[in-house]
Amino acid sequence: VPNLSPAIVHHPNPSHLSLAIPICPHLSPLSPALSHLSPSVPTVPPVPAVPSEGTVWTPWFSIAPPGGAGGRRVPVTGRARLGARPCSRPVAIEARGGGRAPAPGLGASPAGGPRCPPRQRPPGTACASYRLRFLCPPEPGWTEWGAWGPCSRSCGRSGKRVRRRSCRDSGSRPCPGRASEAQRCPRPPCPGNGPGAPSAEPPAGCPGRTLRGTVRTAAGAALPGARVYLEGGPPVPLARSDARGRFTASGLCPGPAANLSAHRDGFAAAWAPIVTDEKPYMVLQPVDRVREAGQDVTFCCEASGTPAPHKYYWYHNGTLLEGSAERSRGRLALRALAPEQAGTYHCKASSEAGAIRSAPAQLTVLAQGQQSCRAEPEPSLVELPSECPQDATGSRYYNVGRCPASPCPGGPAEPSGCGGESGRCCGVRRMELRQVPCAGAALPLKVVAECGCGPCARPRALVQGRVTAADTGEPLRFGHIFLGGTQVGFTGYQGSFTIEVPPGTQRLVARFVDGQQRLVDAVKVLPFDRRGGAVYHEVKMLRKKEPVELDGGRSNAIPLGEAGGREPVGELLLPAGAFLRPSGEVFNGTVKASVTFVDPRDVATADAASSDLSFADADGEIVPLRTYGMFAVDFREGDSGAALQAGPVRVRMDAAQVRMPEHLQKMKLWSLNPESGLWEEEAELRPAGGSRRKREERTFLVGNLEIRERRLFNLDVPEDRRCFVKVRAYSNEKFNPYEQLEGVVVSLINLEPRPGFPSNPRAWGRFDSAVTGPNGACLPAFCDARRPDAYTALLSATLGGEELEAVASSPKLNPNAVGVAQPYLDKLGYRRSDHEDAALKKTAFQINVAKPDPNNADESNGPVYSYRSLRECEEAPVSANHLRFYRVEVDKYEYNVVPFKESDVTSWTGDFLAWWPNPQEFRACFIKVRLEGPQEYMVRSRNVGGTHPRTRGQLYGLRDSRSVRDPLLGDASAACLEFKCGGMLFDQGLADRTLVSVVPQGSCRRTAVNGLLRDYLSRHPPLADNNHTGAFSMLAPLDPLGHNYGIYTVTDQSPRLAKEIAIGRCFAGTSDGFSREMRAGEGTAVTFECQERPAGSESLFQRLLSAPAEALAEIRREMGRSELRRGRDRN
Repeated sequence: VPNLSPAIVHHPNPSHLSLAIPICPHLSPLSPALSHLSPSVPTVPPVPAVPSEGTVWTPWFSIAPPGGAGGRRVPVTGRARLGARPCSRPVAIEARGGGRAPAPGLGASPAGGPRCPPRQRPPGTACASYRLRFLCPPEPGWTEWGAWGPCSRSCGRSGKRVRRRSCRDSGSRPCPGRASEAQRCPRPPCPGNGPGAPSAEPPAGCPGRTLRGTVRTAAGAALPGARVYLEGGPPVPLARSDARGRFTASGLCPGPAANLSAHRDGFAAAWAPIVTDEKPYMVLQPVDRVREAGQDVTFCCEASGTPAPHKYYWYHNGTLLEGSAERSRGRLALRALAPEQAGTYHCKASSEAGAIRSAPAQLTVLAQGQQSCRAEPEPSLVELPSECPQDATGSRYYNVGRCPASPCPGGPAEPSGCGGESGRCCGVRRMELRQVPCAGAALPLKVVAECGCGPCARPRALVQGRVTAADTGEPLRFGHIFLGGTQVGFTGYQGSFTIEVPPGTQRLVARFVDGQQRLVDAVKVLPFDRRGGAVYHEVKMLRKKEPVELDGGRSNAIPLGEAGGREPVGELLLPAGAFLRPSGEVFNGTVKASVTFVDPRDVATADAASSDLSFADADGEIVPLRTYGMFAVDFREGDSGAALQAGPVRVRMDAAQVRMPEHLQKMKLWSLNPESGLWEEEAELRPAGGSRRKREERTFLVGNLEIRERRLFNLDVPEDRRCFVKVRAYSNEKFNPYEQLEGVVVSLINLEPRPGFPSNPRAWGRFDSAVTGPNGACLPAFCDARRPDAYTALLSATLGGEELEAVASSPKLNPNAVGVAQPYLDKLGYRRSDHEDAALKKTAFQINVAKPDPNNADESNGPVYSYRSLRECEEAPVSANHLRFYRVEVDKYEYNVVPFKESDVTSWTGDFLAWWPNPQEFRACFIKVRLEGPQEYMVRSRNVGGTHPRTRGQLYGLRDSRSVRDPLLGDASAACLEFKCGGMLFDQGLADRTLVSVVPQGSCRRTAVNGLLRDYLSRHPPLADNNHTGAFSMLAPLDPLGHNYGIYTVTDQSPRLAKEIAIGRCFAGTSDGFSREMRAGEGTAVTFECQERPAGSESLFQRLLSAPAEALAEIRREMGRSELRRGRDRN
């Protein structure tokens, strides 16, 4: 009978337990399921055979040729030996002729030997002498011992546990020795009984608790009539399984090592240890659908948990669906749709452990023939180059149009099952080429002329970032990354990672594990862009606290949150005998205990905290928590380092740390589910007066806990005073509505109330993140209607790891810049992080989260919205009040003939003139230009078709970038200038080497070209014309050249991230580094010298007339410096 590891499930609900025990039939003639089996002779494999594990070939030996016309066999089996051991039953034979090749026409079998029949021999050949060898079965022997099984008793007197091994296949010879081995396992006293109580008595009962379970065979079939016993209790069955294998028992107490067993005649008994139950969580969410009236639609959802959810409920606009709707588990089918069936749908899954709701899905029902995609495009503005004339309104923006990526209804025959959507969306149907007058020339520009339904773009959603230690910034090298319970990859040497978001994901939960066990596991809920593309995150991990040695045979206390000279938040109390090995055996030796506490009184720890502090309530709705501290526990044996469990232990929390009276009654102990990222209730903390020491009178909140696995624990209270805060990000401080940034990660940390308000001292209580879309982002936050300053929030924003800047609050607060009108702005108390100290960073701001007064018109237009007004927050126009971040960067300008929004991959259009030819892979190319002169200069790259017949001479786009001064070089700066990479165009037919022209805007002349780049271009003709000394031209290389050439190329699935990485490498002047500080003397491709003539100074022509000798000497000196630079470039 194989070793079994079934599981008894203990629900957090103290009145319910559940059990599923698989048991196997005995392998005996009395078993009706096995009575038809009989021994069989193994089939001989074809010759030659491949040795299996344990088999061995005999040495080669020679035999005489088989004689007779029939090619009779030669009996040679008796000659097969392995040393002194005979090989009486070989499993294969191999025969060869005089050479090493198999003998022609020879037949052989292990039992009969070789045979050489005339019909199989080549004509004119005779049987010759042969060399043979046999494949012998392995020497009789045992496999390694298996793991020890569970103890037969959970408490009381000693039980026994068994381990087994099996005999390797060796024909008919048995293996010497026994196939199983048993040993005694001491048990702790049963709960509820005194030390002197007889151990044969069952543990004290727990009224109100009910155990519900199922007994199944090893094949999964329900087993009726099985008797269920409590190990360590009286030999009286607790229950018998019914026809479906189910049983119920009452009055049982879950213990740290309690076992139940199931027995039935003809079957082997099976034991199941008690494990913690798992609340359900959603793994498949319903998605939005668009249908015409009369069509069918299907919504699907799926939840996971222990036990598996078995009940699903569907709701339409919040109302439970009953009646004619076809519902089967997580599937809702609606036939012959009517207009009134439009709206939102969501499902709820439930089990004995709890319930969970799905995200809502929108169903749009159109009238027959109604178009969901308007042919007329929506307005979308792009900025024209600075030299283009402005229109009558003073704007240089041109309307190129856009098509919203809204779903379209499918045809009548479109499948409506789960995942069967063909995927039709509104998109560009036709574009037109316009010629825009600009600086005396025509600038080509393609605009959207018509929209229509077509196949949806399927961009991949990615989450990228870097994992580092929160204290030292050390990268997590080769750490494990898990999604759910599945490992999906590793971090890189520098801690970098990329996660592809599975389709249909609404909430991405990733777990990062340090293989060296120096850092605490981090469970992060990572926001991502559902439209596709990459979002960048910086993940921080806490370092494990140094372990302390404890005596497992004595009572111990571990303080929680005593660092930094603060009073501990609480303590962990471990009674004698609390440490257990995974088998349930009590461990009384030396224990190395590491308890890492996340103290919310330190605002810096918020970035390293796990999850997003949410749980699923009894109705399945996701509800926020407010934390008073988290702790991670790691107990190990002092000598071997093996992991230990603990339980039951007590958690005591100092009630003086909780200054909101209502929280004393709502405080609970939670544990984090690492797969769902949701917190699950472990125990309630109840006020218990008492003094641990005579000189110290304190009141504590006390709760019990069993530490069975490496989970993060939390001291939290649910909080229902919630609001939403509207935030937008912009590309610069002009705050133009058409220059909003998408894909920005905005983080909000809830700070505890100010001193004087009857609540906690200043600390963080919760954190949330969101990714900005075309209409900004709405972040949840705690708020209060009575006191505006009761709750405050600290907000920051990052884009690709770069921090964005907040609007200044001093010396004068400008409501137009902040984005919030008075008097509501004064009520919010907006303050940037450098408000009182100008030396601090400018990348965050703090506000009072004042809940808006519905009777005050000044507070009805944002930026704070009530929790029920999420839709109003998400759909608020840009003219409504909102809070702002903006990007601080050097002057930069980009112009594409075919418009493309890099933050929205779905806006890509297939065209020969598209800057990015492949929407699944974006290749960014930059050239480093050094400029020697007294100031910074703008540099432009003009990119036109070079070698492709469809695009030769046609403009792809323009790029402008201002040079950045090198702090170590006096009169030198450099610009990292993007150009269009050479390569295949969107049809993937022919490659094009883009003709790139680099032109500094100023009085500059080219003085040097990188020698390696010049040699490469000369060896890869054709060569571009470089007669003009004020510019540099080249045909873009097809190879990804590196910093030695002054060219920087990066390929990524996100265009923005590819450009950021390439710019960082260009600044550093290396192919594998990254810098935000310009190093103008490293890795440059071309050098220009720029001169600025001061006002009133003479020109070169005037100096030749007034002082010819001095002017000629200056020219000679300059020519000498140029020759020296050329010599250095050649070397």
